[in-house]
Amino acid sequence: MKRSRTSTWFGLVGLCVIAATAAGACAAGGGSGNSGGEGGSGGSGGQGGAGNFGQGGDGNILITTSTSSTGTGGAGGGACDEGAPDADNDGDGYTELEGDCNDCDKFVNPSAVEVIAEMDENGNLPEPADEDCDGTVDVLPPACDSDLALASMDPADAAKAIGVCRFLKSAKWVLADGTPPPVNAAQLANFHLGHGIVPKLGTNNNPQEGNSMLLLSSGKARDKGDADATYRTFDKGYTSNAPFGFPKASPSCPNVITGLPHDATGLEMEIDVPSNALSVSFDFQFFSYEWPDFLCREYNDFFIASMVPFPMGQSDGNIAFDMFGAPISVNNKFFEACGCPGNPVGPTGECVASGFSFKCALETKQLVGTTFEKDEANAGWTHGSTGWLRTTTAVTPGKPIRLRLVTYDSSDGKVDSSALIDNWRWSGKPGTTVTEVIIPK
Repeated sequence: MKRSRTSTWFGLVGLCVIAATAAGACAAGGGSGNSGGEGGSGGSGGQGGAGNFGQGGDGNILITTSTSSTGTGGAGGGACDEGAPDADNDGDGYTELEGDCNDCDKFVNPSAVEVIAEMDENGNLPEPADEDCDGTVDVLPPACDSDLALASMDPADAAKAIGVCRFLKSAKWVLADGTPPPVNAAQLANFHLGHGIVPKLGTNNNPQEGNSMLLLSSGKARDKGDADATYRTFDKGYTSNAPFGFPKASPSCPNVITGLPHDATGLEMEIDVPSNALSVSFDFQFFSYEWPDFLCREYNDFFIASMVPFPMGQSDGNIAFDMFGAPISVNNKFFEACGCPGNPVGPTGECVASGFSFKCALETKQLVGTTFEKDEANAGWTHGSTGWLRTTTAVTPGKPIRLRLVTYDSSDGKVDSSALIDNWRWSGKPGTTVTEVIIPK
């Protein structure tokens, strides 16, 4: 079924290129526009609109909302005729017969992701749209992480626990450098104790979306009270090479050389980027028994999130950082949830661990009920956590990415570390690689 959509615009006149065999048409029109200059659709040029919330032109995306029909573009203005139902008029790879519900907008199709419309910096709210052509507007798909087993051996279940569902191409278990898990039966069994799908961790660490989170550990990925839980050290008995670009000296401990990865447990996913996504984010939290005794030592445990292709301007693919821009590791000394005798935390107090001062701004909330809440070797002390962080990075619409999430010990298999990962989110907003502190749910 053909549908027409009229838009008004001003600025540069776009070219409307019409193939002789095409059934659709694109006519340049003018006007100042008072309901959102859209820039039109269906052509291959155009400057785009300047109404309340239009920002058209070919390939531009309204950064405050979805990449839907409002503010995304083709050839500057006019009316767009979607043409024959078996023709792909907007060049997004789908025809109307194949489910394209707006063949004038290349960012609307079954390979797009639904993005909730939100106000721009001027307070304008674009018209919500059905980006993924599922027949609903601004309705996100349900979470896919219900009824997942704690010890599931299926890496696709681990991806679901994070929130990677519809666009997952493949998933596999890996070591720190992306190689397969050990083949030795005992070591392989130990490897698989290093991942778990958990509905919570302790008392206060709950899913940031859905019903489950992925826990990766250089020890055992189990909550306190679980029959398989082990405090502090579970040496799995294997090693691997480091991820590309690692090990790296911490800016906080520049002269400390980190040893070979031990006891790594990782998940590697290949994911198709939705046709309208410009960035992706996920939440994580790093825990370590290395705090408070083993800081600025060669036992520098890591959590690495390595993406291919590399983000622009980076020499390696890591996209998980602390608030000082350093990779997540023990030696970076970014521990916000922690405690010590007398609990001198907060804006005026501090804990001095391994000779370094820590404000422990989150106090011990994230540690309560976990195996990290009490340092059994040091009365009155806890172990440490970063608290919840969120990393965001740019992606290319319609192009695949490969992401490896891995936690490992360094130099030996003692005194373990773990990472919680959850809340995978696509966005129609452009992004750069950045990590921020978030308020947990």
